[in-house]
Amino acid sequence: MSFSETTRTRAREIIARYPADRSRSALLPLLHLVQSEEGYVSPAGVEFCAEVLGLNKAQVGAVATFYTMYKRKPTGDYLVSVCTNTMCDVLGGQVVYDTLAEHLGVGHEETTADGKITLEHAECLAACDYGPVMTVNYDFFDNVEPQGALGVVQELQAGGRPMPTRGARLCTLKEMAVQLAGFADERDGAVADGGPGEPSLRGLRLAEQHGVAVPGYDPKTPIRSKAEADRAAAEAKAKAEAEKEKPAPAPEPRDARAAEAAGVAANRPAGDGKPAGDDADAQKRNLKDAEAGTDADGAEPAEANGTGVRK
Repeated sequence: MSFSETTRTRAREIIARYPADRSRSALLPLLHLVQSEEGYVSPAGVEFCAEVLGLNKAQVGAVATFYTMYKRKPTGDYLVSVCTNTMCDVLGGQVVYDTLAEHLGVGHEETTADGKITLEHAECLAACDYGPVMTVNYDFFDNVEPQGALGVVQELQAGGRPMPTRGARLCTLKEMAVQLAGFADERDGAVADGGPGEPSLRGLRLAEQHGVAVPGYDPKTPIRSKAEADRAAAEAKAKAEAEKEKPAPAPEPRDARAAEAAGVAANRPAGDGKPAGDDADAQKRNLKDAEAGTDADGAEPAEANGTGVRK
């Protein structure tokens, strides 16, 4: 497959984010980039990444097959992932998955005939406090139950884009891959507002209730904007560089005798005592037997031949 000029331009932008001698660090976002055009990472996508980074296809393929977010076969517009790991399973995650599998007529990592929906088990979606959970193109639907999850899927089949519990309105898997490659989503409503849900704050609430909060910490402290964060980072960098330019302080004079005495005190000489666990009685008995010229059982020792072997 020949990738579009847009993809090639974006690939150059991604590679430019990294130092020249560290360009292979761009591999992960590049794999998302080729997935944004094809809907999966094809052999052609692997070859493209290898070409622009100067790697061989085996090196790229090893990475692409390691991470589950890189799909190795055509995937639907909407990837529906249902967590069936322990916590969500106990709360009904498997029932949710089975309900969707029966409705869609597909199994794990299979896509509906119209190419719209791919269903998969998810080992963990890192949202145990909202379980059971499912995601659609990695946007969360919390505390789902079979009929609610079925309603989400039916709306997708009808051409709608249901609103996730947390996050912005849904996008297609290809649109999500563009974001994962590091490019902003310019669609209206692509960025969501809102704070964390109550289950996520439960631990903080308990810590404050029992007086174990970090001193001076304000949970309502606003997240800094990118401009503020960049400015703070620039100030920290300038301060660090200024500290480097300061002459190193002269070492404080030390009394040689005091230093020697401190070293001796910190490194006590080994004692002559027997290591703990040695059987002193057994050692004395063996020495006594040797002096008497008998074995441990009282027998006379056998003579040795010229080779040192007892006869």
